[in-house]
Amino acid sequence: MKTCVVYFDETGDDGVTSASSDHFVLTGVYMQAELWQDNFNKMRNLRRRLRDKYGFHVSQEMHTKQFLTDKNPYREYMWTSEIRREILIEFTKTIAEMDLKIVNVIIDKTKIKSMDYSVLERALTYNIQRIENDSKDNNWNYLIITDEGRLAPMRKTARQIRAFNPVQSKYSYEYTNIPITNLIEDIMEKKSSESYFIQIADFVSYFVHLYFETRVRKKQLPKRIQNVIDDNFVGSVIETLKVHDALNLKANEKSNYGFVIYPK
Repeated sequence: MKTCVVYFDETGDDGVTSASSDHFVLTGVYMQAELWQDNFNKMRNLRRRLRDKYGFHVSQEMHTKQFLTDKNPYREYMWTSEIRREILIEFTKTIAEMDLKIVNVIIDKTKIKSMDYSVLERALTYNIQRIENDSKDNNWNYLIITDEGRLAPMRKTARQIRAFNPVQSKYSYEYTNIPITNLIEDIMEKKSSESYFIQIADFVSYFVHLYFETRVRKKQLPKRIQNVIDDNFVGSVIETLKVHDALNLKANEKSNYGFVIYPK
């Protein structure tokens, strides 16, 4: 049996108070272990090109929100909006060229009816369920690596669904317990600054957030982001990932981009 490596990162917070974000996005990026090096090389080569062309340090973390809003450490580069767009386009193309899959789960907090709703735990469960389905369809197991900060609740959730993972039938409201079986080991932690693939999850997660804001919420992009991109650009990033078969569309066949959105 082959093995996949899964990387998680998120956009938004997992609180349910009035001060919290109104939605939470958890993105899982996964690939066959045997393809890891080739995917890594593609991103490393991109970073070298960006260094040579724009001075973007190879070791500098790509944190998409801060990049778009011109916050440090990116402000010191003094890039124009045109250069920032070019960098975003290059990132998108490189991710699309990789041999990987992406699952995006959105927790729409405006539909939550209980303060006891566990946003992170639900988002992680729904994401792992989709990856588990893919693993069973294609006969592989997987390891999960996540950014620092939320390891304890994520480990607890993963352990729980190994034993109890209620899945609703497609044809009724009944639930069946289908424990997770292909996940290897506990979820592991790594600094995002040391992982190109966690940074990719961050990049995709943030653009899914922007897509949800503009296309579903019908809101305008924040002013500082409008200085760099518009909602058409946001749509083109998501569409590029879809066209190049990076998105796991089976995660939710009712969504054009496979977005898994809860509560329903």
